[in-house]
Amino acid sequence: MLDWLASYLLWISLLLLLVSSLTKKSLIALSGWLLFGVFWLNQPGHYMAINDYFNAILFAAAGLMCFYMAWIMTRRNGPSKAQLWASYAAAVCGMVYFPFAEIEPLREALIGFTTLMTVHALQALSVPVVMPSWNIMTLNGRSVEIILACTAIESIALFSGLIISVRAPIGRRAAALAVSIISIYILNLVRNGFVIMAYGWSWFGGASFEVAHNLIAKIGSVAALLLISYMIFLLLPELLSIIDELAADIRHPRGDAA
Repeated sequence: MLDWLASYLLWISLLLLLVSSLTKKSLIALSGWLLFGVFWLNQPGHYMAINDYFNAILFAAAGLMCFYMAWIMTRRNGPSKAQLWASYAAAVCGMVYFPFAEIEPLREALIGFTTLMTVHALQALSVPVVMPSWNIMTLNGRSVEIILACTAIESIALFSGLIISVRAPIGRRAAALAVSIISIYILNLVRNGFVIMAYGWSWFGGASFEVAHNLIAKIGSVAALLLISYMIFLLLPELLSIIDELAADIRHPRGDAA
């Protein structure tokens, strides 16, 4: 029984969070956040083993935040509107992202498609990049491997969850969803193309990949996400309001339920 629970811990937690947002039951939400927290706290060990301390700390923080959300549920007579929204948003984000992260055929299909689209875009600009394998791009004898993080699925899942879960007219939500997903995917192709060109043509010397991928591309990604967030808030001011309400709940967990 425990082995079965561990195997399906992620999916059970997401289902509980989704059900809690629909039924408005604190106990279901509490269970969902607790299980989601356990899932996240099972991840840091893997990253510690490969010396990826940033992700280890990030996942540990995510787990603790889930536990804090569960604790907030115990401080009220019922979940607030913002807490129900957070449960719904977390469930949608997870249901968009984790099938690609956990199901190998889906993951490989997305990685392969992103690699192919990046190569086609560069070739259309007369960049002599080739694709020797389903997830490899090569330029000037130097190769870059595309992994799941290079597909922008994390950002797409995040914005999808936030937008789909907010209460707003469907037309504005659809517009916000289209703007965010299309912008993120196109900018991600630009990012991938920039990295392979900088590395293949040694734009920054011997450290070209590190400078392009770990510095310039990351700064550009953060700036792009901030700009996209601004556009989404213009389209969906309700989203900014509910985030503000959730922040108030987190700061003052003993307040009355909305």
